[in-house]
Amino acid sequence: MNLKRLGNQTVVFANPPVILSSYSVVGPKEGQGPLGKSFDKVWKDGINGEKSWEVAESKMLQEAMQGAMDQASIQKEQIDFMLAGDLLNQIISSNFTARQIALPFIGLYGACSTMALGLAVGSMLIDGGFAKKILVGVSSHHDTAERQFRLPTEQGSQRALSAQWTVTGAGSVLLSSSGVGPRITSATIGKVIDFAVKDVNNMGAAMAPAVADTILNHFQDIQLQPTDYSLIASGDLGGVGLGLACELLKQSGIDTGTNFTDCGVLIYDHTQDVHAGGSGCGCSSVVFAGDILQRIKAGELTKVMLVGSGALHSSTSALQGESIPGIGHAVVIEK
Repeated sequence: MNLKRLGNQTVVFANPPVILSSYSVVGPKEGQGPLGKSFDKVWKDGINGEKSWEVAESKMLQEAMQGAMDQASIQKEQIDFMLAGDLLNQIISSNFTARQIALPFIGLYGACSTMALGLAVGSMLIDGGFAKKILVGVSSHHDTAERQFRLPTEQGSQRALSAQWTVTGAGSVLLSSSGVGPRITSATIGKVIDFAVKDVNNMGAAMAPAVADTILNHFQDIQLQPTDYSLIASGDLGGVGLGLACELLKQSGIDTGTNFTDCGVLIYDHTQDVHAGGSGCGCSSVVFAGDILQRIKAGELTKVMLVGSGALHSSTSALQGESIPGIGHAVVIEK
């Protein structure tokens, strides 16, 4: 049997899946940011006429996944599997979206790394011959995440400077075994790394070691360097985590130069009072489904590594004094 595994953690696809289409839906704060014009739809407010933020998040994910199907003129009957995940307990945004879309459903939880995880798993299913078309979708919502993980949003508590702003957004991508579009050529599945960070207001520091480890292992497995990529984008390390990841890679002999950035750094600017930057499942999903894919299709970027970063804690584990495990999953997309 000819294994597609390369090195310790990387899978190279013999038949790289094609990204047929993508669609992104965001809240007003994201729409006002520097990438605002790259998103397909911007809501006027975070609740969009629904009875709760949680219902609104599910509706946002539905819009994104339906939008990806519509962009490719693909009916849901042509899709083999739906892969989706979010931040809420029991991934309810994805579960309720799957209830409406009514496709064979694989729910995923990788915290904020879920978009990269979904692209990796979907690509494996297609390359393995188990599916021809897969719909991947991921969402997060600032107010649902704050209510679950931190403090009541209405309380208006002072935020630490290392804290990040959970993105209100949903991104979706339609993968296919054939067609025209950027291709996912490899995936590096990360390991859980824990450097004993316990501060829930510093997610970047908790996730940075796992992201650095995945990037390092990817380069070792595939025998390439940062200069071989047009862009390396982590999911949501924010400014604090990005700096730490760069330092960890430098200590391991990897100089990322100017090729390494972060979706949480890109999505907001300094005038929006988000402190360390953006976070949440929706962060990397909307930046990838919007700005990054548009730049690939335009020829500005030819080879991109998206490294989803996730903090694998819960509100219960944090209250019990547990440290925050981190994860990083990488996928490589080429024009």
